[in-house]
Amino acid sequence: MDSPFPSVPQSLVTDGWDPVAQNDIDAFKRRLFSHLKHSRAKNPETATSNDWYQVTALAVRDMLVETWMDSVRAAAHADSKQVYYLSLEFLMGRSLESNLLAVGMWDVCLATFADMGLDFGGIKTEEPEAALGNGGLGRLAACFMDSMATLGIAGVGYGIHYHHGMFRQEIRDGQQIELPENWLTHGNPWEFERPEYTHPIRFGGWVEQGQDALGRPFFRWHPAEELMAVAVDMAVPGYGGFSANSIRLWAARASHGFDLVQFNKGEYLDAVRAEVDSESLSRVLYPNDSTQQGRILRFKQEYFFSSASLQDILRRFRREQDDDFDLMPQKVAIQLNDTHPAIAVAELMRLLLDEHHCPWADAWTICKGVFSYTNHTLLPEALETWPVAVFEALLPRHLQIIYDINAVFLAEIRQLRPGDDDLVRRMSLIDESGERRVRMSHLAVVGSHHVNGVANLHTELMKNGIFADFEQLYPGKIVNKTNGITPRRWLNQANRPLARLITHSIGDGWQTNLDRLRALLPLADDSAFRDEFLSIKQANKRRLALFASRSLGAVIHPDSLFDVQIKRIHEYKRQILNVLHVITRYNRLCQRQFRQNVVPRTVVFAGKAAPGYVLAKLTIRLILAVADVVNRDPRSRDALRVLFVPNYDVSTAELIIPAAELSQQISTAGTEASGTGNMKLALNGALTIGTRDGATIEIAEEVGEENLFFFGLSADQVAATVRDGYDPWAIYRDNHELAEALEMVRNGAFSPGEPDAFKPLFDSLTSGGDRYRVLADYGDYIACQDRVDAAYLQQGDWTRKAILTVARMGKFSADATILDYAREIWDVHGTSPYALGEQRN
Repeated sequence: MDSPFPSVPQSLVTDGWDPVAQNDIDAFKRRLFSHLKHSRAKNPETATSNDWYQVTALAVRDMLVETWMDSVRAAAHADSKQVYYLSLEFLMGRSLESNLLAVGMWDVCLATFADMGLDFGGIKTEEPEAALGNGGLGRLAACFMDSMATLGIAGVGYGIHYHHGMFRQEIRDGQQIELPENWLTHGNPWEFERPEYTHPIRFGGWVEQGQDALGRPFFRWHPAEELMAVAVDMAVPGYGGFSANSIRLWAARASHGFDLVQFNKGEYLDAVRAEVDSESLSRVLYPNDSTQQGRILRFKQEYFFSSASLQDILRRFRREQDDDFDLMPQKVAIQLNDTHPAIAVAELMRLLLDEHHCPWADAWTICKGVFSYTNHTLLPEALETWPVAVFEALLPRHLQIIYDINAVFLAEIRQLRPGDDDLVRRMSLIDESGERRVRMSHLAVVGSHHVNGVANLHTELMKNGIFADFEQLYPGKIVNKTNGITPRRWLNQANRPLARLITHSIGDGWQTNLDRLRALLPLADDSAFRDEFLSIKQANKRRLALFASRSLGAVIHPDSLFDVQIKRIHEYKRQILNVLHVITRYNRLCQRQFRQNVVPRTVVFAGKAAPGYVLAKLTIRLILAVADVVNRDPRSRDALRVLFVPNYDVSTAELIIPAAELSQQISTAGTEASGTGNMKLALNGALTIGTRDGATIEIAEEVGEENLFFFGLSADQVAATVRDGYDPWAIYRDNHELAEALEMVRNGAFSPGEPDAFKPLFDSLTSGGDRYRVLADYGDYIACQDRVDAAYLQQGDWTRKAILTVARMGKFSADATILDYAREIWDVHGTSPYALGEQRN
């Protein structure tokens, strides 16, 4: 789009920034014009909105680079312990606004563009979402990197430089369609490619065994395939500009590249085949694993980034410590974010044994001294296992090492529990039942000095469930670290009007010490503050309604209750339970006697379904079909609206979360590890309706159960239904409203042209056994929603509860979580003023 930029009214762009000095505006303007000329070769008259975004990013990057380089240099000179965070995802969102706020240039930037008569609101939307993650796992990693930088904890995040990310979700003909995320079309001004840091990654082949001249056994891997991992770096600035850390992402490149001989023979496709095959490894996040090819690609991705990262970590370590590998546990902390990088345990052993010739016992002691592992799931199917045959074909040396680790580990178990063969079978790294498979979570647990869950309930269920044997043999190894979110992104940036109100009311400093929000507690009873708080919420709702109208062609009413469920589409997250409530509400509205004193409701859904997850994609289709019926029916459309926001990402979350009034956290108790969406929504003043699951339990402990809405079975009660038997048909027969809603799903009320379209969803809830106990919780959920309606009618009290919720969210800052990791797992200390203050406390 050519300038000028009319997408956002100027009043919304300039509202709230403080007056800044003209010399600051002139200095920033000079930076912009210099980059416009020298980096873009453009004049102001010909510059497009993307040009202005690019030069602004480059100007801000200039400011970040000095702090970034100083931080890296200071960490090296201090010879301090480094933290390396290995994650398959980093869901960073847009960087321009967060980086401006971090370096304190937000107001100057707004003033500069206003002075030039340009709309910065339109310019900043030119930045694409960095397609480096999908959901909570990637967003958590991004929050943790922000907190580490803010606290001055030296570290590097390692991941993959995805060319397309997961996929861009579009809705066509009422269904999810997956398209490439072309986020790199115009390049990425925030990244630096580092070709000097390139590491070989190998697959396949065979392993030679023998003895060296001293009679020591050796293993030499002769791989069949090689490609290169090239480093791409991005700076992560800490708030206040005191320090910055790095995210290093690996891009796949061919080791040999273009074949000129084949090309000159006219074999054009064959000439570039190796290059294309190699680069496909870092092309897409989570390739469709419903095919064997997709599963193999996923396996190779996990090894690709784990191997490149460990080679890089060893390079860094040897630069400072030479080959004194016994020092590694004192200088290196490696956090495995879920099981995706678990192969790193075997890879570090391979590097130490085969390339650096460490004795086996020493190498294993080093491994267990540097690794720690975060588990994010209780679902058995989400605990990765890989067929032994895949290891044999692609990583034969690693399979040998895993066998050796397993032999040592099982010998230890037999010594501790002689004769307990069943325990040996359960704890083995190799699952021998059916197809032999490597249990990656067991490898991560055995190879780590600490294993952590991400919420109190989750950790206890780990100890008593999936890792109960490990807990009994190694008490104290499994610890809890409840997840957190960064208040810089999720309040100070995403909800600037509320952030300004908070700062005006209680002063600054809460951005780096979220406990300071408790100063808001007395203001919950202050009518003037409540009015301001409510006014901001209404403005955020109007903003979302404007987006729905302009971008989606949907009409939603800002005076209705905004009821929000935004998360990955999955059976255990139970979007289907939410849909059943919508259908029940619709059925009631179709009856005249229920239309009196009804609370208008807008139900907002957003989330992606994995391409191969049939029931999840069908759930999206049902949401859209129900929305089409409900939103068109004159009996309901003034009192009930349903909105599905496609392509849910960080920017969409920043739009929806400040507008939300009711936060749906309705997973089956005992299935959600933690959740961080629950924290973001609560921090922005949404009241929670939910089960006693994940971190929602801890949120209730902080904000008070009287300020949220609990319903449904507990984790123990869910387990009892598994143990004692469960009949969903009995619940179906006993609840008229439930039966009516389910029959409408089964019989095509929402798909008249295809009556059986949603029958698989009906079957999964009935004859399929209702694995996630949707029907068991339905009745209590509907009753709880009635309590929500009654509470919303008391707007003063509702707003008071919302303010109390915001005020009591200090525990859920990612800064607090990272300080816990630093003290209890990594044994490191922060160096920024924020960290020093917290550490003294």
